[in-house]
Amino acid sequence: MAQNGGTAPGKAAGHSSTEHAAEIRAEGIGKTFGKFEALKGVSLTIARGEFLTLLGPSGSGKTTFLMILAGFEKPTVGRLTRDGTDITTLSAEERAFGMVFQGYALFPHMTVEQNIAFPLHIRKVPGDEIRRRVGEMVARVGLSGHGHKLPSKLSGGQQQRVALARALVFEPPVLLLDEPFSALDKNMRNSMQDEVKRLHEELGTTFIFVTHDQSEAMALSSHVAIFNQGQLLQVGTPQEVYERPTNRFVSEFLGDINLLPLHDVQREAGNARGSCDGALLDVPSQTHVGKTGILAIRPEHMDVSARPQTESLNCLAGTVTASTYLGSATKLSLTTKSGTPVSLTLPTDRAAEALANGPDLWLTWPKSKGFLLPEDA
Repeated sequence: MAQNGGTAPGKAAGHSSTEHAAEIRAEGIGKTFGKFEALKGVSLTIARGEFLTLLGPSGSGKTTFLMILAGFEKPTVGRLTRDGTDITTLSAEERAFGMVFQGYALFPHMTVEQNIAFPLHIRKVPGDEIRRRVGEMVARVGLSGHGHKLPSKLSGGQQQRVALARALVFEPPVLLLDEPFSALDKNMRNSMQDEVKRLHEELGTTFIFVTHDQSEAMALSSHVAIFNQGQLLQVGTPQEVYERPTNRFVSEFLGDINLLPLHDVQREAGNARGSCDGALLDVPSQTHVGKTGILAIRPEHMDVSARPQTESLNCLAGTVTASTYLGSATKLSLTTKSGTPVSLTLPTDRAAEALANGPDLWLTWPKSKGFLLPEDA
């Protein structure tokens, strides 16, 4: 699994083999452009056969890190290894990683088959072997019957399939993908996501994917590395980073979140308990220490009630300030006694039932579903 500075065995899902895949380790990678610090001490291990997504907003450093992995940029400080061998100073050509660019970068005067065959010709692979591999790759990416066409005669999705095939045909140990679906419409984007996930499962190559789209990262990845302002903030499975973010940026970047200030935080029996607007709220105990903190809770885990609930639920008074009809669902906006905003979306029938009791309601959620963040997160 990908992690900060550690290693663990990796294997792609399905029946793939990681025989040709590589483990990549970054140790304290930093990059400056003049006075601008684009990366700040990034340490990360990418296991053999893993599908790791580098996720973050524009300017977070994820693409700079990918370019350093590819060999197109050299780190200002730090070290890169492939299967334990230092590759920090190797050129992109010497690393021989596959690369899929945002703009496809196909040769317009070459057919589909010629584009795919190009990396094999460069490597002086025998003609019979080239024909065999190209034929297999054309079929694998769903382009049978299109091998004779020029890129200009293909749809955007088909061009992206050619780019994928060209990057994979020479069996690289690592495939790097730089926001490859950003130019596609939603339906085609979803189709290509399925295609890339299938190819990873079949081939077992180490995939490193860059995106700023949270849903794309969650759908594709075995692990996600979240960047912001040049720093690597958290690495984990999609479920880990969503359900147990380690800081406020990650919690807010990965979806809607409600944040409640806690005071007089105490630990007992593996849980933490603190006060919010006079109510005692429980949260699973984590690494946070201190007398104050922030209880974070995803809206999908919350409900409303006309009266306080059982001991298995946290319960906090709130007043509805707005309701937004969304068809089958209704979004409720509330404030607590101290003015903290909270929002959640309920089935429209359920929301109407709750609102029939007036604007003053009780917010409820299972005690096991929240997580605690430092107050200065």
